[in-house]
Amino acid sequence: MAEGPDPEKRFDDSELLDMSQGDPAQARLLRKSLETLAAGHGGDTLKEMAQEVLSGRSSLREAANVSAYSEGLIEQAQPMTEKWASMSDVEREEVAAEGRRAIAAEQEQIDEERREAAAEAAKKQRHDGRGWSLY
Repeated sequence: MAEGPDPEKRFDDSELLDMSQGDPAQARLLRKSLETLAAGHGGDTLKEMAQEVLSGRSSLREAANVSAYSEGLIEQAQPMTEKWASMSDVEREEVAAEGRRAIAAEQEQIDEERREAAAEAAKKQRHDGRGWSLY
């Protein structure tokens, strides 16, 4: 599928936000995962799937229903599934804690970006004296 993005369709992060139950940090991490797959980390099938989704030609839900893509996802997840099954409860908690830290770090990044954007907007709203005259 070598065609370019459809100008009528664009990737909408709101799908990722919906899939992450409204958590912007998880949605951003999901997008980063798609971007990693689109760069080829995960094989050609998942690269194609991620490119289809990120270009807006397919939603993530639609792509997951394509058998070649879902089989590719299952194949890539299999080693982690096996590793998870062999872990102790303590090891699983460590992995879960690492995931929570990643989400918290992403949320901190989002918060910082929002603070910077608000500061920039406030800075632009201040009157600097130019363009003002009594006459």
